[in-house]
Amino acid sequence: MKKFTVLFLFCYFVNAYKPVILLHGIMTGYETMELIKGRIEEKHPGTIIYNIERFGGWSSLDNMWYQVNELSKNLVNISQQHPEGVHFLGYSQGALLGRTILQANPNHNVHNYISLSGPQAGQYGTQFLHLFFPGAALETAFELFYSRVGQHTSVGNYWNDPYHQALFYKYSQYLPFVNNELPSNKTAQFKNSLTKLKKLVLIGGPDDNVITPWQSSQFGYYNGNGTVVEFTERSIYKDDRIGLKTLDKAGKLKIVTVPGVNHFMWHLNVSIVDNYILPYLD
Repeated sequence: MKKFTVLFLFCYFVNAYKPVILLHGIMTGYETMELIKGRIEEKHPGTIIYNIERFGGWSSLDNMWYQVNELSKNLVNISQQHPEGVHFLGYSQGALLGRTILQANPNHNVHNYISLSGPQAGQYGTQFLHLFFPGAALETAFELFYSRVGQHTSVGNYWNDPYHQALFYKYSQYLPFVNNELPSNKTAQFKNSLTKLKKLVLIGGPDDNVITPWQSSQFGYYNGNGTVVEFTERSIYKDDRIGLKTLDKAGKLKIVTVPGVNHFMWHLNVSIVDNYILPYLD
């Protein structure tokens, strides 16, 4: 009887953790998420982890909707294998992609979604821009991105120039819609798909130096004067456009701010995994 009890408890704890989906950032690949994967496996033995390999390298610059549609197939396949539910973590561009994948799949069974330094409210910064378009100037980048050609790129899809908002709303085919700033036939779905989460965790920090403004990782953003407005003071929260207020009032929205972490270290820092990721992977 004692041996049976020990075996039962071992099996219970080994299988108690929900599977985890990991999605890498822009211009990288699944390999960069291996530290997180390994640490989860070490601390939560028996966890099944799906480290998405698709859209690595240059293909990460593909149109965001194309990536969302393709990666949705992965989510559906994984979800069907685990009807008990899964957790999902996206890093950098992958954090925005992952969030949109949930919105595009209203029947998803993701319990906790962790956004690790993702441009959730958009991106407008020289350092980020020059990673992919070295010759482009910040002030005139809108001329590229707010065009048919520019909207074929992932960066163009969430480039949010605070000084050219009319063009942003006219030409951007992605971010204004997934944030329900512009209406679509999916407006209600995009909100309902997020509010069904048990936890939405938004991780970012003031020393990121790539996501600009860094508050975008928590849905804060520039106003028309270039001043950063915290997410609770923006219409996306006050009007509850995608369910942030609903989640917040229910205690399901977790805002995590960590100083001293550069953008390229969020997914390579064991202490970040231990302190701010593992607690949400039950």
